[in-house]
Amino acid sequence: MIRIGEIDHVVLRAIDVEAMRHFYCDVLGCREERRQDEIGLLQLRAGASLIDLVGVEGKLGRHGGAAPGREGHNMDHLCLRVEKYDEAAILAHLEAHGVRIGELGMRYGARGEGPSIYCYDPQGNMIELKGPASDI
Repeated sequence: MIRIGEIDHVVLRAIDVEAMRHFYCDVLGCREERRQDEIGLLQLRAGASLIDLVGVEGKLGRHGGAAPGREGHNMDHLCLRVEKYDEAAILAHLEAHGVRIGELGMRYGARGEGPSIYCYDPQGNMIELKGPASDI
């Protein structure tokens, strides 16, 4: 039997790897962990998980076909659990960085129902910033 413990990593195909690195590191607080330029891979640490950025023109990225755009994306959304969730402070931070903000609400996640904010990375991928589960 297979038992999944957590998400190990998510791979995003990127048109502009540097703009994506800036968003995930400088805005969301991930950190660059490893680069493999020969295959076009940048790995970012996101808590216990990794977000891998693969340039669409690189060796790995070309395998995925056409670049993501207005007519299609590589995924529906990526959910990141936020430690010490302060909705007002998070919104102010995102707005200060010019990040497009979507819907706010209570949503169910891996740890239960809790607050979340949808926002969008530079390539239009929807990111859910998830707060703690409520004790309801």
